[in-house]
Amino acid sequence: MASLAVLAVAGCGAGRTGGGSGAGLKIGTTDKIYSLDPAAAYDQGSYVPETQIYQHVLNFAPGQAVPQPDAAEKCGFAQPVVYTCTIRSGLKFANGDPLTARSVKYSFDRMVKINDPNGPASLLENLDHTDAPDDHTVTFTLKVPNDQTFPAILPTQAGPIVDEKVFPADKTLPDEDIVKGKAFSGQYVISSYDKNKLVQYRENPDYNGLLGKPKTATISTTYYAEASNLKLDVQNGAIDVAYRSLTPTDLESLRGDDKVKVLSGPGGELRYIVFNLNTMPGGTPDQKLAVRKAVASSVDRDALASGVYKGLFKPVYSSVPQGFVGATEPFKEIYGAKPNKDQAAKFLADAKVPTPVPINLQYNPDHYGSSSSEEYAAIKGQLEATGLFKVNLQSTEWVSYNKERTQDGYPVFQMGWFPDYPDPDDYLTPFFGPNNFLKNHFQDPGVSAQLSAEVTEPDVEKRKAILAQVQHDLAQNFVSMVPLLSGEAIAVVGKNVSGAEQTLDLSTKFRYGVLSK
Repeated sequence: MASLAVLAVAGCGAGRTGGGSGAGLKIGTTDKIYSLDPAAAYDQGSYVPETQIYQHVLNFAPGQAVPQPDAAEKCGFAQPVVYTCTIRSGLKFANGDPLTARSVKYSFDRMVKINDPNGPASLLENLDHTDAPDDHTVTFTLKVPNDQTFPAILPTQAGPIVDEKVFPADKTLPDEDIVKGKAFSGQYVISSYDKNKLVQYRENPDYNGLLGKPKTATISTTYYAEASNLKLDVQNGAIDVAYRSLTPTDLESLRGDDKVKVLSGPGGELRYIVFNLNTMPGGTPDQKLAVRKAVASSVDRDALASGVYKGLFKPVYSSVPQGFVGATEPFKEIYGAKPNKDQAAKFLADAKVPTPVPINLQYNPDHYGSSSSEEYAAIKGQLEATGLFKVNLQSTEWVSYNKERTQDGYPVFQMGWFPDYPDPDDYLTPFFGPNNFLKNHFQDPGVSAQLSAEVTEPDVEKRKAILAQVQHDLAQNFVSMVPLLSGEAIAVVGKNVSGAEQTLDLSTKFRYGVLSK
């Protein structure tokens, strides 16, 4: 994959050409919506509805890794620190309010000002300020010049355009007020909303952008408490599409069912353990680092990949999965591909950490799939098998989990990641930069400087060297998280459903508009 060195993005999007009305489609998921407010949510369950109902300045067309104009007609760097976009004329929200360059400025100003701990504002760390000198021109002034990733950040969860007449500037908006205000600018509007039970969508006739006219005019999404019921309903045709998350055993079974298709694509999902550097075990920073290194030396990724996930996930030894520019495997080099009890014991003994180390390990049973229970039971078993740890394993449902983990609620906890844009930086800056998404109190000036250097380096080979160095330093000197597994995006669809293959890509945008039957 090439680095996203996008110096200019120009031309018009697909507009409203092509497509059709199609029969209604039914989608099922076990994911939960945390919030429909872009400033408040940074999770896949919220990203799916956001993808349907909000327009972006730039967006990723299905299957594409280079951003293209959506609400914009063209974009490009006017100066090394100034990225300028021309917004299409005549755009409007579903409630009739005009969508202009001023709406874009408002949306980005609001995202940065609110800076919600559960939101994606950390993606905008390099944005200094946004201006809209007129209704058609928006300029983004950056803190650091030559940012190779900024165009790819505009289509992410940090970039939805919201209605300045509906969304308050300094606080998040409840879902019911968003739906009531019809503050929609994407391919679809929400016509009925029963949160995390049933959401109904219909085509937005006012959408004018890259994605064009949706192939199906009406969509409904049903939210399941149990993956087993999701599997049964897609199998018997009660729903047309099952997207996130079926168990490995269910997927294995469905692959042998001639009534459905099991589809996969390069989703870039990452599963990992996070340490809260303030509340984790250890009396001193050196002792805490020793505990983290001992955990890194004790987990058995191969056993998790084969035993729990039946090969659907692969072991990963960096926060940057293999296949991305500059990806290395420092955790394999430093801590080994297999568990090493003696090495783990030495880390603890050298730092004078008493054993067994008590670890309160928290996981989420619904957001990252029902196999999380089996995965974290296996991790508990692996750690305790060394005799070096005593693990207290607990679980919390996602809506509470996502809030509590940002408030120092969990000393050691499960997280997962779905890439915002197809570039290695998206597996680094959101985790390890200032104002990082993990909210685990990690920040290091040296690492921040390395991240700034890799983002602004246009030479691919030089950038690879910086990426390799920062991955090594993070694994050797900090270990603020331990990467475990990476996997593909998977959807199960009825035999008569088409289009899902187009949207299973590294953008992780599951676009309803390409689906039809």
